[in-house]
Amino acid sequence: MSVLLYRLGRFAYGKPWYVIGGWLAVVTSVVALLVVNPVRLSNEVRIDGTPSQQVIDDLAKTLPEASGGQGLLLFKAPQGARIDDAKVHAALLEAVDAVYRHDHVIDTRKVLAQEVAKGANSPLPQAQAAVAKAAGKPASGPTPAPLRSHGQPVPGVIVSADGSTALMQFQFDEQTYELPSGTIDSTVKAAEQRATRGGLEVLPSASMMEIPEIVGVGEIAGVAVAALVLLITLGSVVAAGLPLVIALVGVTVGVGGAFTLSTVFEIHSLAAVLALMLGLAVGIDYALFIVNRERRLILDDGLDAHEATARAIGTAGSAVFFAGSTVIIALAGLLVIRIALLSTMAVVAAATIAIAVLLALTLLPALLGLVRERICPARIRRAAQHRTSATGPGRATRRGRLLVRHRYAALAAAILIPAILAVPVAGMKLGLPSGASYNPDTGQRRSYDMTSKAYGPGYNGPLLVAVGSTANSRPLTPETLAAVTSELRETKDATSVSLAGMNKTGTTAILSLVPGSGPNDDATKDLVTAVRDKSARIGRAHGATIGITGFTALAIDVSDRLADVLPLYVAVVLGLSLIVLLLVFRSLLVPVMATLGFLLSVSAAFGLTTAVFQWGWMQNLIGIDATAPVVSLLPIIITGVLYGLAMDYQMFLVTSMREAHVHGESAREATVTGFARASSVIVAAATIMVSVFAGFVFNSQPMIKQAGFALAAGILVDAFVIRMTLIPATMALAREKAWWIPTWLDRLLPDLDIEGDKLAQKMPLPRPVAPQPQGKEQTSEAFG
Repeated sequence: MSVLLYRLGRFAYGKPWYVIGGWLAVVTSVVALLVVNPVRLSNEVRIDGTPSQQVIDDLAKTLPEASGGQGLLLFKAPQGARIDDAKVHAALLEAVDAVYRHDHVIDTRKVLAQEVAKGANSPLPQAQAAVAKAAGKPASGPTPAPLRSHGQPVPGVIVSADGSTALMQFQFDEQTYELPSGTIDSTVKAAEQRATRGGLEVLPSASMMEIPEIVGVGEIAGVAVAALVLLITLGSVVAAGLPLVIALVGVTVGVGGAFTLSTVFEIHSLAAVLALMLGLAVGIDYALFIVNRERRLILDDGLDAHEATARAIGTAGSAVFFAGSTVIIALAGLLVIRIALLSTMAVVAAATIAIAVLLALTLLPALLGLVRERICPARIRRAAQHRTSATGPGRATRRGRLLVRHRYAALAAAILIPAILAVPVAGMKLGLPSGASYNPDTGQRRSYDMTSKAYGPGYNGPLLVAVGSTANSRPLTPETLAAVTSELRETKDATSVSLAGMNKTGTTAILSLVPGSGPNDDATKDLVTAVRDKSARIGRAHGATIGITGFTALAIDVSDRLADVLPLYVAVVLGLSLIVLLLVFRSLLVPVMATLGFLLSVSAAFGLTTAVFQWGWMQNLIGIDATAPVVSLLPIIITGVLYGLAMDYQMFLVTSMREAHVHGESAREATVTGFARASSVIVAAATIMVSVFAGFVFNSQPMIKQAGFALAAGILVDAFVIRMTLIPATMALAREKAWWIPTWLDRLLPDLDIEGDKLAQKMPLPRPVAPQPQGKEQTSEAFG
């Protein structure tokens, strides 16, 4: 491996424009495709095969109007006014009319008018009367009334008991993620243009959000911090700029390529954000690791830039290749779960990682071929010569020796700290973001709070109950609908039941079931479970099939399904990764230590995420004013991503230790030497990753906020507590046993030569121009 990559690096350095031209063609092609193909991202979280999704799929055949996305608008009257004031009432009716006339919105008024025109031939009027009689008044909370126009109720619009607000519920003709870009925004604006004539304020629910900008001020600030860290670490603008170029090209090709396919494949916004976060972070880190190695070969071993670049690609490039492979394997494990949403995320993120690795091994040496000897300015060389003449170990070496000397205390602290941080995991609740997840000053949160106050929290997430006839082509009778309504009404936490729709033949009806609790409350989940538990009995008794769906039920099913498959995913990832680590380190203990350390860091990451987002601890420090459950997608995604990234640092640190051990040092000496060589670049790389991920904490989307925080917290704990403390302490305790492997297994394993031993044998390093200092250090002491 090292010899092959050495030749690749030497070629790219010597023929830079061949490589640069190839990548320039790729970037140009991606940008051109982005210009002609509109980007369509989804915010919808769906998993095929769940009970709720199955109901939606069935409704698409029997009652297509009910299978589209749900819309909800809250109209707030001016201070001191009421909805029934003439001017306000007129403006509200115009706004409702504008929404119903808008493209992709189903006009319920026309549907009802057509049914009324049929007279006795329509099953709808009798069904409405039967359901209304069986439902009675709401069990608790304020009693809303329908909005009226010329004495007749306006479909889909209710007015609060105090007359201060009106709530409009409607259906799109497609799921929200399938709507043309801008449809939701234009629907809201159409309502606002009419509503403002009466002084009404329009507040859309959280489901009425277009996809926000992926890159904002916080994300840009994170990259700026990364640039500063690079400048301090590498000591020159030219050297610091190269990792940034590699990262930006990587996300342009990786994320941009995914965008070009978004019109063909459904791509969730979180998939794009995840790929962007990972592409920036690993693109910078991988390039930093190689550039740092090249500069060490120039400054410490006296090589020219051409030879140093080739050897850096051969040695550090091997570690980058297998580090990237570990991340890709962790992401590929998501494919085993066979959930389309997660599979798409895995493919997009893994492709972006693969591109980052390829760029680091090809474009980076080509750019170094343009920079040549300027990668190490004269002042850097003079500083290196000055350190070479100095005596005594450097700071990183002293820290390594301190860890080895106090290995028991270091090990105890490295276990105790993440264990304490992980305590909140025991109380972690999973769910999907709702209006309650947003900060109080946002429109989504104001809509949620006002709806809860005026109508009850359940109106923020009504459940839809699909009732179908078991008899072929025979309509549902009013008696059947009344009986089902009564059963639903008697279920604990059911507040109200109403008829939301019916197909033309009367064989399928939709009942709106409003819970007494909010979408993420345990009582709502219990209500869904209770309805499902007795649906078979009710169906048999009344000749009907019953299924429950709606955003709230979908969220419950998604959370349950992801929680069920998480253990399988963790087992697959750990199993595959242990094999890779065994191949790389040729040791039984090192892969096990790496994996156990990861379990500590990921537990700490979710403990911190639970404490901050669910319990509300220290939220003001990161600009959050709302508590919410942990997004159900995150445990499985963060577990895979964090495992891959943690193994990056494991790879960089332990390959340095193994390299020293292979070249003749004792196990403890190799631990100190490897720590001294790798610590500065690992600290810099971790700081860069934390800053990039932390930038996404300031995104407006709760899901992205939590993902950025969990990754930043996980990297912080893993890099500084696990890799920089626990691993050296454990290696010092294990001594030579850390590198033990059965002889028969050693013979079976292929020699990947990540340390560059074969490369050193074929092409020995020339005698250094000056004696080496005791304990080689990185160029910068700022992070040493």
